[in-house]
Amino acid sequence: MRIIGIDPGIAIMGYGIIDDDCGRFKVLEYGAITTVAGIKKSIRLKDIYDGTISLIEKYKPDVMAIEELFFNKNAKTVITIGESRGVAILAAINCGIDVFEYTPLQVKQSVVGYGRAEKKQVQNMVKAILSLNEIPKPDDVADALAVALCHCNSNIMNGKLGLLK
Repeated sequence: MRIIGIDPGIAIMGYGIIDDDCGRFKVLEYGAITTVAGIKKSIRLKDIYDGTISLIEKYKPDVMAIEELFFNKNAKTVITIGESRGVAILAAINCGIDVFEYTPLQVKQSVVGYGRAEKKQVQNMVKAILSLNEIPKPDDVADALAVALCHCNSNIMNGKLGLLK
């Protein structure tokens, strides 16, 4: 199964594309879709949408795993990140790809084994699990790979429980 993991954001949207062959992971690509500050938000969202479509067309993932929003005191930030999530999800759906959403707590629990793990712990586990030479930068990219791994682990567990369709 090929998974594209997404860590949503308006300035930087991290992505990671991995293949999961029965728990053996192969990293195909990771990076970030970035947008230019100071231009209309609608143009930035279009850039995220177009970038996501390009990745989907190039790598043909089977599913998208995307991080759900966490509560933020700044309502404007939550709305903007929600909009970037929306265009990424729309890109996947328009390409016929199922979307799975995971909370930050679920991602940390899945990758580190502790739902309240620190960001550095998650990054180090991503590096170790995927046999990377270094922690992916910026942080959004490591987070996107962690979301993809979370989906793999959830998929494995669902398979063991007979919950896969």
